[in-house]
Amino acid sequence: MSLNIQSEIDIMKVASSKINEVDFENLTFGNVFTDHMLVCDFKEGAWQKPAIKPYEPFLLDPSAKVFHYGQAIFEGMKAYKTEDDSVWLFRPDENYIRFNKSAERMCMPEVPESVFLDGLKELLKIEKDWVKKGKGNTLYIRPFMIAIGSGVVAQPSTQYRFMIILSPARAYYSGEVKVLVADYYSRAANGGIGAAKAAGNYSGQFYPTKLANEQGFQQVIWTDDSTHTKLEEAGTMNVFFRINDTLYTAPTSERILDGVTRKSLIDLAKREGIHVDVRPVLVSELVEGAKNGTLKEIFGAGTAAVVNPIVGFSYQDTYYELPKIENSMALALKEKLTNIQYKLAEDTFGWTVKV
Repeated sequence: MSLNIQSEIDIMKVASSKINEVDFENLTFGNVFTDHMLVCDFKEGAWQKPAIKPYEPFLLDPSAKVFHYGQAIFEGMKAYKTEDDSVWLFRPDENYIRFNKSAERMCMPEVPESVFLDGLKELLKIEKDWVKKGKGNTLYIRPFMIAIGSGVVAQPSTQYRFMIILSPARAYYSGEVKVLVADYYSRAANGGIGAAKAAGNYSGQFYPTKLANEQGFQQVIWTDDSTHTKLEEAGTMNVFFRINDTLYTAPTSERILDGVTRKSLIDLAKREGIHVDVRPVLVSELVEGAKNGTLKEIFGAGTAAVVNPIVGFSYQDTYYELPKIENSMALALKEKLTNIQYKLAEDTFGWTVKV
């Protein structure tokens, strides 16, 4: 599959922006989109010329492979605006690398850097007014790729569409989050596609999460598929556990996504002198820690929420409430990470990239 592509981008702007119709103080995550989107098709073994065009629906053949065999991947990123009106990205190279790893696993063509990263920067320059100042305001970035080739033969498509859409965002979750520890359903299995950001990974979570919601829980902490004894992810996020003053999280694997926020928090914690232990964490350790008081915190980590504290968990019909603590490691790390993202603190890691 060729990665050759013309470097320039066709740009077609809207006649008038809809930005003044948007209430930026009352946004529902992922429901409002900016004026433009980036589109680039792959056909006849090569990527075509990318285009930035008005955000709009598009037609697909009913037999498009994405509908029948689920060839679809995506990423989640954010843009931030500082007080001097400059726009910044956070570790976009990591998202680009992971996107192409997902593409390889789903037998899809790799997207060139000139389309993914350069195209994204051009799109953000056009949509810079949609990135609002102030901590908590972001522009959520959704790159994705789908199989658009027609035909219902069970084989990879020969045509694909890569797109980037943008959505202004504030907080992803609100209120207290209680979780149910899975003892039957699994998010992923060894040899599967759990480490890819494939659309099917997320749709497969909807039903067990719905069952958890009906019991009063907001999310599920997934466990390993074979024994259900190892803690893996929380909902659509990586998950951390604080036992005494050590931070534990599961290693990445074929089942666990290599989260950009996850690896950033690990590096930040180490810089702050926090002991981090990356190893399989057992459900029995969690339950024992809750019983004897050594389990201090649980929190999810991901692009949308950044850090999401969890106030309690249920396992096999027993609910364990976590203690209220003054010096939350989760909130301290979130503050330090978001300060870097918003350029309110020195970026000693070199993670931020100016658009």
